[in-house]
Amino acid sequence: MGQKLSFLDRSFWITETKANPKHVGCLQLLEMPEGSDPETYIKALHRDMQSFARASPPFNCRVKAFYIWPIGLQPVKHMHMDYHVQYHQVDVINERPALDDFVARMHETRLDPDKPLWQYHFLYSPGQRLFAIYARVHHLYGDGSTLVRWFQAGYQDAPQPDAFVPLWAVKRLRHRKRRQQFGRLKGYWLATKDAVLSAFDLAAIFIRLLLRLLRINRHYMPVPFTGTKTVLTGQVKPGRAVATFDLDFARIRKLARRTRASANEVLLTAIDIGMHRLLQDHGQLFTQALYTNMPINLRKPGEKTTGNRIAIVPVQLAHAESDPYLRLRQIIYHHRIVKHAAQRARPSAFSNYTIVIQACALVFEWLHISDWVKPIANVLVSNIPGPKRQKYFKDSKLLACYPISTMTPGGGVNVTIMTYNGTANVGLVCCNSKIKSLQPLAEYCREAFDMLEASIDDPTLSIDDIGEHTSELPLSIVSDH
Repeated sequence: MGQKLSFLDRSFWITETKANPKHVGCLQLLEMPEGSDPETYIKALHRDMQSFARASPPFNCRVKAFYIWPIGLQPVKHMHMDYHVQYHQVDVINERPALDDFVARMHETRLDPDKPLWQYHFLYSPGQRLFAIYARVHHLYGDGSTLVRWFQAGYQDAPQPDAFVPLWAVKRLRHRKRRQQFGRLKGYWLATKDAVLSAFDLAAIFIRLLLRLLRINRHYMPVPFTGTKTVLTGQVKPGRAVATFDLDFARIRKLARRTRASANEVLLTAIDIGMHRLLQDHGQLFTQALYTNMPINLRKPGEKTTGNRIAIVPVQLAHAESDPYLRLRQIIYHHRIVKHAAQRARPSAFSNYTIVIQACALVFEWLHISDWVKPIANVLVSNIPGPKRQKYFKDSKLLACYPISTMTPGGGVNVTIMTYNGTANVGLVCCNSKIKSLQPLAEYCREAFDMLEASIDDPTLSIDDIGEHTSELPLSIVSDH
């Protein structure tokens, strides 16, 4: 019997196109054991991984569909391991920009819909102990929280040359729902009650958004489709640009403590400054703030359900301040407005809100009119807690793991951060129809974080002109005007 899918899971299948595949991936850098011959080792590793042909759900499942409507996930009779596990000889392992470009070309193609929706690609260079894995899996299988939990189960705390089981073959326990104490009637009553209360919460969200649109209540979430158009937003087209870089997570946490901020808010500030510098390079000038989409994990603490349980809401970033610290205070203010709004509504209401606004964006994408409307946001930034200790893939040491996400309708840059072993591994991806490389953005974000960190002790530091113009005095709790 096939595994059931939620409406959000199904949406990733229904809306997938050649121009906008809906898989997520990661670029992993690994080091072979001491004394290994690179070519011999990688070929033996490839053969060994292909031998694990009995995959566990959902990695042994293809989508069972009625026309374009996915009914569920159905196990396949035979796994085509030559498709799912491949290896490639490349000349770019030690050249990060070239490796990012190679991964971008693989990331832009769709997974075969007639097979289970995942692949592992082993990349190696002759004579190099460093090698890479580019892994990708369809977003329909799960959100970032689910995929990272599976990822941690498929990697070990110590080298395991003989007893290693890869991610797709790991046995996972199925969580059965507890029966309601008073039977099905109570279950139906609780479900109906939750649906009614969620509908009231959803109506309240849209009423508050209307009040903000009418400028009666400015202290609420941004109104959807009022974002800033840039060269990166608009209709998503074939082709991808990918960049990866690292930040010391201990420095991020220290800076967050000193500024009474969260790690997310510190990272948002660095990315906001970096985005402005990149767009200024392409002649972009702005009279209002950029916006970010913020994923919210709707699971309860300790909940280990699969599939997608997230909401995605826009957050206004900073504007009209040249002091990096004051830009951080603006982002803290706007970020916490949205967090407060999320806490006042049921999780299911925020999930339904996400479905409504994303459905509108998808309709615009289907009609090829995304270039004509304002985007929901300019950048999607998600932060995923990863393993805190060193991990191993069989007997190879995992050095870094850079998540590479899918594109949201309306374009922009998708930034995903995974903390691993004390380091923030950052993956950037965008459509490359107008911007050919994101390597400058990676460098600008690093420089912005360094400047933000230094500005706490040196208030004279300021950002050079980054293309911002304001026609009125900014309304800000940190402004002296």
